[in-house]
Amino acid sequence: MGAYLSGFCTSAANDNEQIIFKKQKNVTAGFLVYISTTDQSYGRARQQNGYERRPVLVKGNVGERAGDHMRCGTILIEGNAGDYCGSRMTAGTIAVMGQTGRYAGYAMRRGTLLLWNPLQLSATFNDCGAHTLGFLPMLFASFKSLNSRFADAAVSFNRVRRYAGDMAEMGRGEVLVKL
Repeated sequence: MGAYLSGFCTSAANDNEQIIFKKQKNVTAGFLVYISTTDQSYGRARQQNGYERRPVLVKGNVGERAGDHMRCGTILIEGNAGDYCGSRMTAGTIAVMGQTGRYAGYAMRRGTLLLWNPLQLSATFNDCGAHTLGFLPMLFASFKSLNSRFADAAVSFNRVRRYAGDMAEMGRGEVLVKL
């Protein structure tokens, strides 16, 4: 899911709780558009190039390599993520409420992994300590219109442990773990 996300627009339509992805032609922006055909409770989203820009919402678990080579956008995962979550990510945000598998953020250049549960990171991530980040309440406020657990005020937080990495790459990515 979300692998190599860039340079084109992918639309996802929810049809009987199955997500169907279709590639659109002649679109230069790289973002993922979520179009719900059965539930219009996702609210208004920012428009770019005539398309509404919305996060990809997963109400369950994802397998290995979620967000592999991701270049922009947001993936919200209410369940668990498999191994190599956010691997080789160039930009964007992946939020995981459940457990995260091994090698999260492997070869990540930039971008953010936002995690609710601690994990064992590789040695190429530097622990930057505990931080109170002012942008996290604004990020969670942007999820208020979603029909998701991410919209619940009880799950939001602003105190995190920050890890910078992957230092084997550019080292500009970050993993934020809820404290």
